[in-house]
Amino acid sequence: MNIEELRDYCLAKPNTQEDTPFGPEHLLFKLAGKVYLLVGLDQIDELRFNVKCDPEYAVELREKYEHSVIPGYHMNKKHWNTVYANRQLNDEELYKMIDHSYDLIFNALPKSQKEKLKNGEI
Repeated sequence: MNIEELRDYCLAKPNTQEDTPFGPEHLLFKLAGKVYLLVGLDQIDELRFNVKCDPEYAVELREKYEHSVIPGYHMNKKHWNTVYANRQLNDEELYKMIDHSYDLIFNALPKSQKEKLKNGEI
């Protein structure tokens, strides 16, 4: 996976917004204003990104992929993982982690906001 493929995948997810609030070197992907993925735009040789993760699942992934998944760099380490894309993980596994992060945000939204997103009102 490269950064363009990562970006395309995130933007294909429903209601995703792309943002650069920390300057042009960091790209965030959000759902309903909440970040589900953060990536540095200077990463050409070694792509890594941060994704939100259920705390128990985060530990499981870190143990299973110790060379590719670490506690979130500059993030809440209980809820975020930094994932090195092209080490132990194939694209399918990376997509699952992105989906998990997106789903955590969506599932935490109030029911009314979920309905508005589904109906394209937001």
